[in-house]
Amino acid sequence: MKKWLIIGWVLCIQFYSFGQATVSSQNWHWKDYVQDSVHGISLHLAYQYLATLSNKPAPIIVAVMDGGVDTNQLELKKILWTNCKEIPGNGIDDDHNGYVDDIHGWNFLGGKDGRNIDKAADEKSRIYHKYKSLFESIPDENELTSDAQKKQFQIWKRAAAEIEFSDQDAANLQYIQMATKAIKKMGNTIIKELNDSNFTVQTLTQFQPIARVTLEAKMAYLRTLPVLGIDPETTYAEVISDLDEYIEGKEKSAKAKFEAPADIRSAIIKDNYQNLSDKFYGNNDITGPNAKHGTHVAGLVASIPDSNWHVNNLYPPIQIMTVRVVPDGDEYDKDIALGIRYAVDNGAKIINMSFGKSFSPEQPWVDSAIRYAAKKDVLIVHSAGNESYNLDDKEVYPNPYSSYLNDTANNILTVAASSDLFINGTLLTDFSNFGPKVVDVLSPGNKIYSTLPGANNHGYLQGTSMAAPIVSHIAAMIRSYFPSLTAVEVKRIIMQGVWKPTDGNTTYPISQKEEPKTLDQIASSGGIVNAAKAIQFASTFTQNRNKKMKSKSISSN
Repeated sequence: MKKWLIIGWVLCIQFYSFGQATVSSQNWHWKDYVQDSVHGISLHLAYQYLATLSNKPAPIIVAVMDGGVDTNQLELKKILWTNCKEIPGNGIDDDHNGYVDDIHGWNFLGGKDGRNIDKAADEKSRIYHKYKSLFESIPDENELTSDAQKKQFQIWKRAAAEIEFSDQDAANLQYIQMATKAIKKMGNTIIKELNDSNFTVQTLTQFQPIARVTLEAKMAYLRTLPVLGIDPETTYAEVISDLDEYIEGKEKSAKAKFEAPADIRSAIIKDNYQNLSDKFYGNNDITGPNAKHGTHVAGLVASIPDSNWHVNNLYPPIQIMTVRVVPDGDEYDKDIALGIRYAVDNGAKIINMSFGKSFSPEQPWVDSAIRYAAKKDVLIVHSAGNESYNLDDKEVYPNPYSSYLNDTANNILTVAASSDLFINGTLLTDFSNFGPKVVDVLSPGNKIYSTLPGANNHGYLQGTSMAAPIVSHIAAMIRSYFPSLTAVEVKRIIMQGVWKPTDGNTTYPISQKEEPKTLDQIASSGGIVNAAKAIQFASTFTQNRNKKMKSKSISSN
């Protein structure tokens, strides 16, 4: 779910305010702090180091579990994972895995008739209305006899509290409604003279109106966008679309307590949701109705080099497997559990999961799938979320710790979002969740440039959704060039290879937070991922292990 002013939670994406960043900020996240004075991940240096090695990269499959990936995006089209065991378009499950024509992945949000779930309710609404008739008249859990019911009652009570639409929520909604109405009026006036409905701040700044009313509309538009925190490179058409979508979502939230969400799943997917064994549903439309988020994420996983790099011979042969499991709204636990298993069973060694939510009613299914991935040596890179939560105190899902299994998965790498001073005046962002008990590393997530739906479209998004796939690319580099390393070793190497400030006690401001924080208070590694250091650590680790193995072999002979 997109975030605007009032931060919501599902797809970990957030729109950003005006900063000092300009067009030169494209791919700032690749830069090196020593060379460029920018807190990027030193990706160019990493490739320079790889050029000194004799290692040859091996193919690596990275699953992007998201809302869909545009298979017609030219840069991504070339690197899509292809299931060679399937014959495209013959309507037959050639590889007998239960999923017909899964050529580039699978869509767990689709029906066999080709329809797709686009928008879905948030989990708290689904929980609240599912158990409303059962718990509404019960004052407290002491009225219940079984421990299972008491636990469910507590979850329902929390959902009931969070579903409330406060007076502040209503005031914010009214403000955005009024602002949107005004922006539309400004835009209509501007377009009459400019004759371009896709104008941006830059084009509008250069535009010299003739009519006074147009000049006034131009100046008002330029003043209004930064107040709303809208990216200056967003086109007018996109601004209106995003505002209308935000308003629609908030209007639904206002009614959520009084109107049960439509059961679109049973209407489109038609599975028996409560039966995890009923798993062969969906279709092969991995793009779906809204692939903006997933396409942007996939481009960051691929980290496609620009024409000035000249590193094509070093670029790891990454294959992007798309698993569509995230609607516009909260994902369903069943789809996540089965999506993880699908990715693992079809050869993914890294799974990028840029999503999350505050309730997980079928958490055991997801927890078990994560442990299944661990047994198969698959690394899961997960975004921390965008609510400014301290995850040491607030639970979000998926979560490394399982209260049902009473253990912590060691194959999950949880990623918070960092920034840079030239973008927003601080190393941290004002939206990222944090907490060293859960969050492992920081990664650039503010004003990030990547692929968008369309043959050759690109643009900026921000959020921990963007931070995670940048880490997934580093993990893919390591697993491609050093395939003997396990998922847990790759996680450890990435955490050990972070950039840290010289003085670990240095604090950085977080907007909307009262106290600045050290990086140790954000993530357990206390630093920002660094591809060059990680590659060097991986090389040294592998060499030392090979020496030990060789020495052991000689001594045994």
